Amino acid sequence: MYQIFAEKFRPSPEMKILDVGVTSDCKNDCSNYFEKFYPYKERITCVGTEDAAWLEKQYSGIQFHRIKPHTKLPFADGQFDVVFSNAVVEHAGNGIQQREFISELLRVSKAFFITTPNRWFPVEMHTMLPLLHCLPAKWWRKCLRLLGYEYYSEEANLNLLDRKSLSDLFPSNKKIEIVEVRTLGFVSNIIALSLHPQ
Repeated sequence: MYQIFAEKFRPSPEMKILDVGVTSDCKNDCSNYFEKFYPYKERITCVGTEDAAWLEKQYSGIQFHRIKPHTKLPFADGQFDVVFSNAVVEHAGNGIQQREFISELLRVSKAFFITTPNRWFPVEMHTMLPLLHCLPAKWWRKCLRLLGYEYYSEEANLNLLDRKSLSDLFPSNKKIEIVEVRTLGFVSNIIALSLHPQ
């Protein structure tokens, strides 16, 4: 994912980046990978609903702000050159809340790079359960509850998207590019991006 970002956006010392959705997890190599790889750490501002203040100590120059879910971001319109958000939108709630989340990302940025796991990948990436998520949502959520995945059974905590449903979250007048990432021949992740000022 980071390689695609770097190829598309060509990081520079002038570019101001907002990373939306950092986590408190400091042990998993996949968590907060943007902060790990991005070369100009002092240009990154990151936000999350969990306490990720450790990122400021780990990576000199990074600024972290803790936010509450479903609130406006504490930044001005167009304050950042690019907003980066990896695998967060599927946790933003129902379709209306997801649309509001996207709208807020677009408000504070001139360009964006937003990723989500593909709903139709054979293994659901949060529970690592195969195929159950291909059932109608009501049945899938019931199965999750029966299997002890109460948290992920709630739409407020996990609302999977595919290419079309991700695209539909953006205003119709916004030009977006969709990139599909493949794993073992299947589309595993979807990226919505725009390189141009909104």
